[in-house]
Parts: sequence; structure tokens; C-alpha cells
Amino acid sequence: MSGLTPRERVLRLFEGKEVDRPACYSGMGNVTTAGLEQFGYKLAETHGDAGKMANAAASSYKLFGYECAVVPFDLCVEAEALGCVMNPYEEVDMLLYPTIKEKIIHEEADMTTFEIPDNLTERGRIPVVAEAIKMLKADIGKEVPIGTYLLGPFTLAGQLMDLNELFKLSFKKQKLVAEMLDRLADVIIKIIPYYEAAGADYICIREMGATTDILSPRVFKSLIQPPLIKIAQNINVPKILHICGSTNSVITVMQESGYDALSIEQKNDMVKTRADIGKEPLVFGALDAYNVLVNGTPEDVRNATVKCLEDGVDAVWPGCDIWPTAPVQNLKTMVDTVKELGAKKWQRKAVG
Repeated sequence: MSGLTPRERVLRLFEGKEVDRPACYSGMGNVTTAGLEQFGYKLAETHGDAGKMANAAASSYKLFGYECAVVPFDLCVEAEALGCVMNPYEEVDMLLYPTIKEKIIHEEADMTTFEIPDNLTERGRIPVVAEAIKMLKADIGKEVPIGTYLLGPFTLAGQLMDLNELFKLSFKKQKLVAEMLDRLADVIIKIIPYYEAAGADYICIREMGATTDILSPRVFKSLIQPPLIKIAQNINVPKILHICGSTNSVITVMQESGYDALSIEQKNDMVKTRADIGKEPLVFGALDAYNVLVNGTPEDVRNATVKCLEDGVDAVWPGCDIWPTAPVQNLKTMVDTVKELGAKKWQRKAVG
């Protein structure tokens, strides 16, 4: 068992087979400035170039042993393919992720009539992400799992229209929002097989916009869960559902949505999560990706990693994208702590 590669470890975990320790990986962005500097890249130029995207993604494994490679690095891919205009901040020296500067939904009527192009997977940067996945498979795909992510319908809706208006309508006009989310589920379902065919070993659906810090558990179950179930039924590789915030109030609903694993952040009480859903479901998390990995000391990182292991996660997995300026020493400490103590603090037996 100690001879498992990171790829074998992750895939065996999804298969319900015994592994030697938790993995230390992610389904979200983890490119670092150290990795970018290695190639002389600016972050902005990696978003539209498959080769640069793949090189930057692979650098996290090569630099500090992170047990995956994940593309893309930003949250605008699907919205851009649907017609939104992205700002990549190419002329800005500051480290900024792309944002949507021109949305496509401006009135309530647009929410259920926006066009879903027949050639969706040929639009925007979807082909770039797919090509980067292929390049990663050829480069390090025998050693580590190659992951990708798509936005959940509600989060994607927040890219297409004013977010405050979306939240307001989620309470006042749920039927209208539900119809929109169902259409956006179809958008995501169209892209999934394209990334699978490119070689993605796992897919994370990031529904972080549907946080229960704002939406009630009742609204979450009636509005957010149905399209998530629909998406899960159309993913053929291991699938993870990620939601930000205090997810304890909806953790059972998340578990009932059909995903192979749940991804949580540090606001979730992991001990309570285990009490609520049991030891069998796979739960990944919940290391603070900014306050600990970026601003903490190596000792802070080690202590936080140990707590994740003791609380019962199945993979130490940062609760959000790792901000690129995270010190390599901190990231290496996270990985090394899992390698050193993972088997002692945790052991998952084969299921069945």
C-alpha cells in the first residue's frame, strides 16, 4: 500500500478500496506564483494558452508534491462561452483573477430565454481547458490524477446576471430562478463529456455561490439541489460537490445529491458533519486556503493539517482556491504533514 502513486491513491479512494493514507489534493485552483515564475509567466497569460495553463498546473506537483493537477484557474469559462465578456487583466501588474465585465442577462425575461449555443464546447476557452487536460495527462497523468471543475448552476447564474438580483429573486420568484438553473444545468451537462473525453480523472462542481450564509436550508433543498442532482447523473468520472460557507445545515442534502464526495471549507464543523452523515461518505477539506496557507507560518499549516486529519477528512483539501502567493514552504508543509501523519491519524477500510 505504501507504494501507491497519488493517482492510484485518489482513484482507489473513490472506488471504495483501502488506501494507505488520505490524499493531499484539490478540485480547485492551485497555481502558485513560484510555479509561474519558473516559466516566466504572468497569471493573465495562462488563461487562454493551453500549454502555459498545463505547465503552470503541473508545477504544483513538481514543486511541492501536491497530489493533483487542476485546470482551469478562473471562474469565467462557462459564462464566457455563453457570451459574457471576460476581463483577464492582462495590462495590470497586480495579481488578479479574471472577472466578468459584461453580463448577458439584464432583465427577468432574459433568465429563461438566453441562448445555449449548439457549438458550446467550441466557444470561448472551453477548448483551451480541454487541451490543457490532454497535455497534463501526457505529462504527469500516470503519476497524479488530473482534475477539472465547472461552476454549479446558481454560481454560474451569478456570473450571467447581477448577483444581488439573483439572491432577491431566489426568495421572491423561485419558479423563475428554478427554470433558469435547470437550463444552466443543461449547459454544464453539455461540457462534462468534453472534459471527460480529454482525460479528466475527476470533476468538481463548485456551487460556492449557493452558500447557506445567505440562502436558507429550505431554499437550498427546493432550488439548489434539483439541478445538482441532474448534473450528478450525467458525470461518468468521480464527482465532487463543493459548497462554501457553513454547510452543516445542508450537509445531509448535499450527501443526498448523488456525488461521490463532498468538499467543505473551514466554516464547516467537520466533527458534526461526521455525526450527521456517518463515516462512510467521502468528505474532503477543510484547510483554510488563505488565512493559513497564505498568511500562516509552517507551524500554523502543520497544526491545521493535523486537525483536518483528526476531524476525519478523507483528503486534506483546501477549502477554496489557493491564492498564488502562498509560500511554497507552507504548501510543502501541508503535503509533508499528510504524508508523515496521515496513516497514523486516519485509516479508511475498503467499503463492501
